[in-house]
Amino acid sequence: MNTKDSKVTEGGLNVTLTIRLLMHGKEVGSIIGKKGETVKKMREESGARINISEGSCPERIVTITGPTDAIFKAFSMIALKFEEDINASMTNSTVTSKPPVTLRLVVPASQCGSLIGKGGSKIKEIRESTGAQVQVAGDMLPNSTERAVTISGTPDAIIQCVKQICVVMLEAFTIQGQYAIPHPDLTKLHQLAMQHPPFTPLGQTTPGFPGLDATTPTSSHELTIPNDLIGCIIGRQGSKINEIRQMSGAQIKIANATEGSGERQVTITGSPANISLAQYLINARLSSEVTGLGAL
Repeated sequence: MNTKDSKVTEGGLNVTLTIRLLMHGKEVGSIIGKKGETVKKMREESGARINISEGSCPERIVTITGPTDAIFKAFSMIALKFEEDINASMTNSTVTSKPPVTLRLVVPASQCGSLIGKGGSKIKEIRESTGAQVQVAGDMLPNSTERAVTISGTPDAIIQCVKQICVVMLEAFTIQGQYAIPHPDLTKLHQLAMQHPPFTPLGQTTPGFPGLDATTPTSSHELTIPNDLIGCIIGRQGSKINEIRQMSGAQIKIANATEGSGERQVTITGSPANISLAQYLINARLSSEVTGLGAL
């Protein structure tokens, strides 16, 4: 009976997951490496898919997808690279205490309760058993259903911590029957949505894929953004807004400035998932602009 149980546990853990990280431009540069060599090596050695959002904004999203063992290997390589960077930066520095490696995960708010546990019991257990510091942001990212979870410590402590977080998220996923982690099928659909024009040849609709044609329900959501922050959403020659449109798959319209008003109206149109992703990306840009450092 025990053997069977352990197989079930192993089988249950080795599933395809998607985990996202929020990184600053400098951290992203370190992960990409010269001519993309570092990220190429990470992809090859870990077997995980590692996608980095385009653009030169302060906050970028790094998406890691693959079987759990590939994800842990990718995290291990990222944590070790950051450790290397910290050591290098200390060589010519007068700082005596070594800062820990810090990673920021983006976790659906519906899973944060399971991660914290009753009266903080689960997060305390994770901290004590791994030696890593774990902090779950008290507030959701504005207009989003996700929170930032900051992990810091030695590379080894971070890997152990990520393993435990994955287990908690998988348990919550099976118990609540919710998408604790973006489901592989949803990820595929999202990729199709992002490549949409080339997907249907000659602009025809494909009868074989009724779920991917115009029958998908679309809705609209409006945001109001202060004039002085609209620039960081639009970017140079519209580069940022185009990147957000491409990543989210949503249509985004920014109203012209009206005289006497200090705000601009932004209308996001698309499926609920597209809208949610677009809002999240817009808010990630805003929070990094306001704090100068992002939601650390």
